[in-house]
Amino acid sequence: MIDKLESFIVLARAQHFGRAAEELGVTQPTLSAAIKQLEDILGVMLVRRGSRFQGLTPEGEQVLAWAHRITSDARTMREEMRAARFGLSGRLKIAAIPTALAMTPMLTTPFREKHPGVSFSVLSRTSIEVLSMLGNLDIDAGITYLDNEPLGNVVSVPLYSERYQLITAAGNPFSDRQRVSWAEVAELPLCLLTPDMQNRRIIDLHLAEVGATVRPTLESNSMIVLFSHIRTGKWSSIMPMNLAETFGFVEPIRAIPIVEPDASHLVGLVAARREPHTPLVAALLDEANALARKLGHTIL
Repeated sequence: MIDKLESFIVLARAQHFGRAAEELGVTQPTLSAAIKQLEDILGVMLVRRGSRFQGLTPEGEQVLAWAHRITSDARTMREEMRAARFGLSGRLKIAAIPTALAMTPMLTTPFREKHPGVSFSVLSRTSIEVLSMLGNLDIDAGITYLDNEPLGNVVSVPLYSERYQLITAAGNPFSDRQRVSWAEVAELPLCLLTPDMQNRRIIDLHLAEVGATVRPTLESNSMIVLFSHIRTGKWSSIMPMNLAETFGFVEPIRAIPIVEPDASHLVGLVAARREPHTPLVAALLDEANALARKLGHTIL
């Protein structure tokens, strides 16, 4: 039963029998047979069928919610029994917004020292994708903004506050300033994250607050691309303080605080709200709380 529910979850996510079968490592007829067997067990149709996948029935939507809960509980039980026998082991999957990637070692490194049997997968995702992946059980936890857009049914641990700086080359406008306003920043040729990133939506919001509309001359979903263009000396950007420090900017690159308003936004760890959490997630939440006490919402 559990394996059939897991197959149903994958099909609902992929919305395509062929892609779901490939993800599960089975043939398409095998997947179709498993879904049919699940429908027979439950006595309802779960999937609208035609020449291709046409979506879930209303009953299928209900069963999908149950499937997530049941498979999550089964996974938690297996992990608890394994942890009781062998200690914590396995792989933690974390998705983080691009601006938070630089701080993930502050969480993963001490965790790994305490639990050497645990390995990590760290993915770069938008804030919306982080929450979607949590809901679909594709990740164990996420690192995202906590105070700007709705989070849904999650538990969260505030870690630090993100404040913004103008990153520009020496000799560019405002490069000799100790601080610069959002209105002034809007006058520059900027390279910024793409609009699907919450960091970009935050930047657009603060610019709108001062009556400015930003028209970036380059957009990317990669921080590496933005940094590479800044280093040419021909581009400027708006980035959190921690990123500028992580990439070790030195002259002739300047990092100048942006004020009027002097804005900051809270970033933290999120996990699905459920009891009990898996042993791995529970230990990660403990580590995040320890880091939060250490940082005390430090401005990064």
